[in-house]
Amino acid sequence: MNTQHANTRAQQRGIPPMIGWLLDLYGEEEYDHRGAIVLYFSKKSKQRMGREIGKRPLARLSEWLDAYKVLSTDGLTVTIGHRTKRVLRS
Repeated sequence: MNTQHANTRAQQRGIPPMIGWLLDLYGEEEYDHRGAIVLYFSKKSKQRMGREIGKRPLARLSEWLDAYKVLSTDGLTVTIGHRTKRVLRS
């Protein structure tokens, strides 16, 4: 479930709803040390997605594979965007 803010940001940043769904299915979780969870596509998750949906569909999605999603502790999507920096791992 998304907040209105997350829906607005996804639309402004040109991220289709399917990418949010794929982040839920294949994204790696990382705690951000501020009380939220960040979902993002890692190398391992992209490889798994390629095996399950195929390499060609994955290649078509490549412009959105830098997306991330921030979840609150109760599971709401707070925001969604494009990564410009590496995800810091704990």
